Amino acid sequence: MIILIAGASHTGKTVLAQKMLERFGFPYLSIDHLKMGLIRSGNTDLTPMDDDKLTDYLWPIVREMIKTAIENNQNLIVEGCYIPGNWRKDMGIKYLKDIRYICLAFSDDYIDRYLGDILNHESDVECRLPSDDISPEWLKEQNHMVIEDCSRNSLNVTVINSDYDMVIEGLINEIAAELY
Repeated sequence: MIILIAGASHTGKTVLAQKMLERFGFPYLSIDHLKMGLIRSGNTDLTPMDDDKLTDYLWPIVREMIKTAIENNQNLIVEGCYIPGNWRKDMGIKYLKDIRYICLAFSDDYIDRYLGDILNHESDVECRLPSDDISPEWLKEQNHMVIEDCSRNSLNVTVINSDYDMVIEGLINEIAAELY
């Protein structure tokens, strides 16, 4: 099984991937790590600030890694914000049946109530530079864009509006039910 974890910034994609790694033993690919490896090695002129161009650059590479894992009958978790909303068009039916897509977003109310918690958890799995410039408005805008993109592409999105840990555990239990 391939598990794609997409979503807005700061929604816990990496936390979910780490928890799934621990529960299922599936390796995971952080698209952010791939991005930084390509940038730091000089294999692209793009920068971390080129989000709009990075999806077009990274997705073909990640897509083919996913296909290879499926062809090799391997499990893999792929997480990051560089999974395009129209990702299914790049996969034939042969591949789609082995892919489980999860997209995370926060409701405006959740952001209003828990902005401090959201920012306090940004380095739970990996050390991030502090996000002093993240405003509630920016975070809401990012989440709205993800929700609209999922809607436009007929993809399910998990909108977190209450107990974050309960929602994440529910997603992990759904995957467990599919596996066993």
